[in-house]
Amino acid sequence: MVGTVFEEITLKNEGDEIRVECGVIKEPEIRQMTVQCVVDTGAPTLIINEAVQKELGLRTEHVKKSRMVNGDPVVCKVVETVRVCWKNRSMTCEPWVIPGADLLLLGAIPLEDMDLMVDPKRLQLVGAHGDEPVGFIY
Repeated sequence: MVGTVFEEITLKNEGDEIRVECGVIKEPEIRQMTVQCVVDTGAPTLIINEAVQKELGLRTEHVKKSRMVNGDPVVCKVVETVRVCWKNRSMTCEPWVIPGADLLLLGAIPLEDMDLMVDPKRLQLVGAHGDEPVGFIY
């Protein structure tokens, strides 16, 4: 896809990270995976598919009605919190699971939270304010 930015991110089950802190499981037991995603500034949040949900062991929290970019209605699942990691940055969010999705999408909320943007000339993800993330209080 011309003009499409693909990026590798690591997703971790946040509940597993909490269980490690509580001494219930050991750190190697954290369910995590590194995935290729499309950076999509038009997507609201992290969009994953059912295979990723299953691999990370994420329970469905609730369902949400939404619309695909072509206008088609879709009911997606909102699942347990994951930690999204990209290089030296991370954030947590509740991903949406789109039924039958092929591509994973890294949307606006995680991008903003990690202080990231798309460099349109190099077609890659970069820090919006340099190499170190900057947070803003509004």
